[in-house]
Amino acid sequence: MEGERHETYERIPWETLQAPRPDRQWILYLVAGAIVVGALAYSFMSNRSPTPVAATEPTEATPANSAQTAPASVAPPAVVGQAPTVTEPIVITEADLYAVDPERLREEAIAHAEWFAAEYLTLDGSEAASESLAALLPAGIPPPVGDGETLVFVEWSRAVASEEVAPLLYSVDVLVRWLMSGTDGVYVRQAPTIVTVEVEVGDTGPRVTLPPVLGPVAHGEPASPGLVEVPESVASAAVEASGATEVIGGVASADGSWRVVVMAPGPDGVVRPQTVVVP
Repeated sequence: MEGERHETYERIPWETLQAPRPDRQWILYLVAGAIVVGALAYSFMSNRSPTPVAATEPTEATPANSAQTAPASVAPPAVVGQAPTVTEPIVITEADLYAVDPERLREEAIAHAEWFAAEYLTLDGSEAASESLAALLPAGIPPPVGDGETLVFVEWSRAVASEEVAPLLYSVDVLVRWLMSGTDGVYVRQAPTIVTVEVEVGDTGPRVTLPPVLGPVAHGEPASPGLVEVPESVASAAVEASGATEVIGGVASADGSWRVVVMAPGPDGVVRPQTVVVP
């Protein structure tokens, strides 16, 4: 035992016991280089604009190998600019109509009343006119019946008054001027007539609810123009400008001009009262 020798170390040399490893400095260089390359590649790819895919024409598949070479599923190409197909009709409720501008609904009722009044008084014996009126009349109301000889044509129809008598229900007064054929085949203009039409604006559009009420035109009191005698020079200027046969009178304006009423012939040769402005 005394012959054995014991060595004492100040530290244990672990590096002599472990397997040799590569230099850590080279590993750090490689990692840093990989990070830099990855950052550059990401920056390059993010700044590139997408390359448009060229459209290719479909090719015919070979019948013998079509079942083997066809892909399992092919997504159809996206079509840009086409509106979706509507498979169900759009339903307009009464609440939607209340949300529309009331003036717009009134205009629709007025236009429908003017159209109906013209079709209602027209009687030309044609099948097209009868079908048009039948489509405008309320259900169950028969069309007008003529004597087979009288023909009626509407010269014009204009709405002169309208009133909303109930929600979405309008009463429209239409002034109509019409012509009727006589026994000798000559058309004679009839006195203007007021056709009062009741129109309801529903979810399918305006429609007439009842046959119209016919009545004469109510004329108000005529206005008084307040004519006075005009100076001779003004009367002479009015006659010269219009070819008048008579000077009735005139009204002086604030700017010193005159509005002179004369009897003068028109382009058709008929002498009518006219107003001539004389500066």
